[in-house]
Amino acid sequence: MRPTLVLVAHPQMHLSRVNAALMKAAAGLGDEVVVRDLYAAYPDYLIDTAAEQQALREAELVVWVHPIRWYGMPPMMKLWLDEVLTAGWAYGAQGHALHGKSLWLVASTDGPRTAYQPDASGRPVFDLFLPPYEQTATACGMRFLPPLVLRGAHRVTAAELQDHVDTFVQRLRSYPDWPELA
Repeated sequence: MRPTLVLVAHPQMHLSRVNAALMKAAAGLGDEVVVRDLYAAYPDYLIDTAAEQQALREAELVVWVHPIRWYGMPPMMKLWLDEVLTAGWAYGAQGHALHGKSLWLVASTDGPRTAYQPDASGRPVFDLFLPPYEQTATACGMRFLPPLVLRGAHRVTAAELQDHVDTFVQRLRSYPDWPELA
């Protein structure tokens, strides 16, 4: 059994600093982590639903790595959700395939940290983008883990990027023993 499935969805991976670094780091963790680059795997957008569902069956932790663009996920990630998380398999009366698994969002934004400061209610603005992710996890019987977000991805220094990658790797290695999950 492979306990971690990392799904990476960046429409221009050749231009990505952050997602490319995260994907490379995850791929270097050995057999316990399976990494799938959705845009590379499905350049024709014809998703192999059976293969993706099998990968999900084998995982304990599912990680979505992608940039946040226009307040949401990239088109390939949305298509993957539509094609793979089907009624009767992932959710609904007979859809129990993902029950008990965990979902972790690892996202990056182009907007700087100041663009996501708490609003008048005190709630960080980025949290307003999370309900679709949280509800997807809930509908599938999964636990939605605290996201790891790198804001201002195009402007981070090499050291900041490395700190982010190091945190990502440490979390993958230590799951489920995260302090906030205790």
